[in-house]
Amino acid sequence: MRSRYLLAIDNGSQSTKVCVVDEHGRVHASAQRRLRPYDTSVPGHVVHPDDDLWDSIRDACTETLERFAGDRDEIVAVGLCTIRFCRALLDAHGRLVEPVLSWMDVRVSRPHDAADPRVAHVTTSSGYLTHRLTGRFLDTRANYQGVWPIDQATAEWSADPAAYVETGMPRALLSGLVSPGELLGTVTPEAAEATGIPAGLPVYATANDKAVEALGCGLRAPDVALLSLGTYIAAMATGSAPTARDAGYWVNFGSTPGEYLYESHGIRRGMWTVSWFRGLVDGGVARIEQAAPGDAEALRASSTEDLLNAEAAEVPPGCGGLVAIMDWLAPTEAPHRRGALVGFDGTQGRAHIYRAILEGIALTMVGHVRAMEEGLRRRFSALLVSGGGSRSDLMMQILADVFDLPTRRTAMPDAAGLGAAICAAVGSGIHPDWDTAVDEMVTAAEVFLPDPERVEVYRRSRRVYERLGDYTDPLFAFMDAQAPAVQPAAPYRAAPAGRPGRGGGAP
Repeated sequence: MRSRYLLAIDNGSQSTKVCVVDEHGRVHASAQRRLRPYDTSVPGHVVHPDDDLWDSIRDACTETLERFAGDRDEIVAVGLCTIRFCRALLDAHGRLVEPVLSWMDVRVSRPHDAADPRVAHVTTSSGYLTHRLTGRFLDTRANYQGVWPIDQATAEWSADPAAYVETGMPRALLSGLVSPGELLGTVTPEAAEATGIPAGLPVYATANDKAVEALGCGLRAPDVALLSLGTYIAAMATGSAPTARDAGYWVNFGSTPGEYLYESHGIRRGMWTVSWFRGLVDGGVARIEQAAPGDAEALRASSTEDLLNAEAAEVPPGCGGLVAIMDWLAPTEAPHRRGALVGFDGTQGRAHIYRAILEGIALTMVGHVRAMEEGLRRRFSALLVSGGGSRSDLMMQILADVFDLPTRRTAMPDAAGLGAAICAAVGSGIHPDWDTAVDEMVTAAEVFLPDPERVEVYRRSRRVYERLGDYTDPLFAFMDAQAPAVQPAAPYRAAPAGRPGRGGGAP
């Protein structure tokens, strides 16, 4: 039998990744393009400069297909996944009236301002990129959260006329909606020339990036939670109820029709904090190499991250009393909050700091997951982990010990890309249904089991960690009131900013 391949496009908040995946989930070619820094020149506005989202997709598709050694005629479909909570303003021809608004732009949390007469379409990033690929004004219904006149229960445009007034979006401005796995259109000759994708190839809808990531991780069972270790760290579970029972979690559209994704509160600048510290150490490693050339080869043999993981693995749980508070970017409802490292006594080094950050992530998220469990009236029996942080054995073991659960990482680093391929596989008929596609395309990876002694150490640590905010919040509020003395410095730019923090809730 001839092989059948799928082209998966994963447009994330930091980069666009494209891969060619076969019907068994194996990657045969891939490429990645980092997005340009956000344009924040206008206060409150955070936009993707120029046509950066499309440019990154165009270049990543071109490179991926150049690397693909197979026959392009055997690529049967495209799956398109993009960043959630963005807003794109288009003219009557589908061209950008202004650059795509990031999820961090204050305007996406407000009604649409209809002052610009050129705006003929208001859509998401996926709606805009669908038009660039297919020429059609269609979009996945599963990428509409936030300020949109969408009915959460039916995933259709609202039947209430007041919803269009409240959002500032008349129905005439909005795209047609299709479900994940349904056809968005076919690649136009213009898009084919720009990207190298064969003209006429069908493009299938996916969902928002978190839901597609969950699908690519194989998150299907109700007693399993997924922890996504990204710039914004959050935990997820699936179900069929369109609304939340309490404030311990919020509800997002899922990646299969009729499914919902339950999402915990999270950590803003979650893995950003790890990158921040790694960046500080990188400079130290460079200076050591210059001062001690005899050690340079050994240092270069291991990345800074590998070095930190190896050193931190030798540090006992609890880091000698050093604790990291993960509010590196304060939520809007508590702007006084700050990140902090508390408990120095002169015995700790860089490995203690690094491990304290990893433990701070785990201790913060176990509280959020427990709150989500209470709201859902369920208990999780296992934890899936995705994202770059899951590549660290140390991070995985800390999570297993803190959560006291078997903890498994995903086999494919780009779970959202695999999820996009699964949507295209179901839509194109390669696999007959969602469960079959997940079973055939998602591969299990290593499982880390909790160690009883460390579980008990972290149980005690959690009792301390849960109370820290009672002491640090008043301190930071006092410092914030003395604003002239504590003006913030220019941000360290190891990675883009993340989403809501300790109690920040949904973006």
